[in-house]
Amino acid sequence: MITIYVPRDTTACALGADAVAEVISAEAAQRDIGIQVVRNGSRGLFWLEPLVEVETEAGRMAYGPVNVGDVPGLFDAGFYKGNEAELALGLTEEIAYLKNQQRVNFARAGITDPLSIDHYTANGGYAGLTRALAMEPQAIVDEVKASGLRGRGGAAFPAGIKWQTVLDTPNEQKYIVCNADEGDSGTFADRLLMEADPFQLIEGMTIAGLGVEATQGYIYLRSEYPQAHEVLNAALARAYDADYLGSNIMGSGKHFDLEVRLGAGAYICGEETSLLDSLEGKRGLVRVKPPLPAIVGLFGRPTVINNVLTLATVSAIFEKGADFYKELGTGRSLGTLPMQLAGNIKYGGIVELAFGTTLRTLLEDFGGGTASGRAMKAVQVGGPLGAYLPASQWDIPLDYEAFAAARAMLGHGGVVVFDDSVDMLEQARFAMEFCVVESCGKCTPCRVGSTRGVEVIDKIRAGEHRDDNLILLEDLCATMEYGSLCAMGGLTPFPVRSAVQHFPEDFGG
Repeated sequence: MITIYVPRDTTACALGADAVAEVISAEAAQRDIGIQVVRNGSRGLFWLEPLVEVETEAGRMAYGPVNVGDVPGLFDAGFYKGNEAELALGLTEEIAYLKNQQRVNFARAGITDPLSIDHYTANGGYAGLTRALAMEPQAIVDEVKASGLRGRGGAAFPAGIKWQTVLDTPNEQKYIVCNADEGDSGTFADRLLMEADPFQLIEGMTIAGLGVEATQGYIYLRSEYPQAHEVLNAALARAYDADYLGSNIMGSGKHFDLEVRLGAGAYICGEETSLLDSLEGKRGLVRVKPPLPAIVGLFGRPTVINNVLTLATVSAIFEKGADFYKELGTGRSLGTLPMQLAGNIKYGGIVELAFGTTLRTLLEDFGGGTASGRAMKAVQVGGPLGAYLPASQWDIPLDYEAFAAARAMLGHGGVVVFDDSVDMLEQARFAMEFCVVESCGKCTPCRVGSTRGVEVIDKIRAGEHRDDNLILLEDLCATMEYGSLCAMGGLTPFPVRSAVQHFPEDFGG
């Protein structure tokens, strides 16, 4: 039986993967060719989607991007035997974009059926949980500390320290909460991981529960991810059926339950305390800290809150050991970070590399420059609250400290590229307007400062007292940065200031 793989993730389906899979099955039946179509996850090479792969003795052969109209010709060329065809790309693993990565989080993405536990365990899955079940809670937390894992949601706080706080806080009920409210522009790593390898997240959350003695977990998923919602729920059902979740995990007598809860489209609920309010059924408002959620979190109980990539990485750390993970990266930024190339970029997709690679390498060697063919002008890294970086800063290493020193941030690893046709004054205005729309409204610097910021930028655009209004804009940015309750208002000045500093010609300078 010939095995043909057609991705089932959101991006591939948006580009016609469902129809391609149906036509491949129909064409094979018509020609009396025995095949099975496996709906795998995407490899994250989005410019090649739908990417169809065929299992051969030499390995998987790739063809793409495949449209419905290409299928008869592929069959005529014998692609199901791995033959050369018009859309042939060679062995999938030899595609340079993929081959030159260092994949930890996405090691199984595109290789397995996301809903097959057998595929997952055959590729190293649940080895980490098996190991963790034989360890004491403190030993589990110590392993996370030793790995150097830091939160991948943007703040980069050491995961092991957060876990230690929860473990050390006595309470009869503790929680693990996964922040899957991936709302930053240009980010899609969380979604792709949940759709391509959901058991990795489930396993990581289960290990976290064992480590801090929590028995209940929640995945707070953004409502705009219906495919991920479907895949996660199906994967959870299979994990329960196979005793990887529930009251007797793998016959150990240990207990962990897990469920998905949907958000309601509010960007602010990506902030951890606002997320907790939403999870409790309240309006998502930022909480004053202290107390920290690790001590007084969900329903007033000690709570670990990490994002998808952080918790998913835990399964790899326990499978391969802390030493394996901390040998990757540089300085205090250890391991890998899946960068997400988006915007005006020729080759958009997931690029997972060890920390330390330069932004220029990512943009040129992987991204291939702009899709428009024009020169790159600015790159925003870290979502809508990240700084706009000019060409002079593209040689900055991809690590948290280097970006912080440049008054920028890596955040969740989203990279949005702009060519030389962009108006950076408009981008600065967008940053302020985004804050106006998405602010929870609890604190004045964020709520009012962003509104005034839009007004001031409009005056600069109209040529009204430009120099005076630039001074006023800087004063507003300082008030927002140092007076806001959370990062929503505190980081909005980053894109605004960087646009003014690096692209003064767009502000009439």
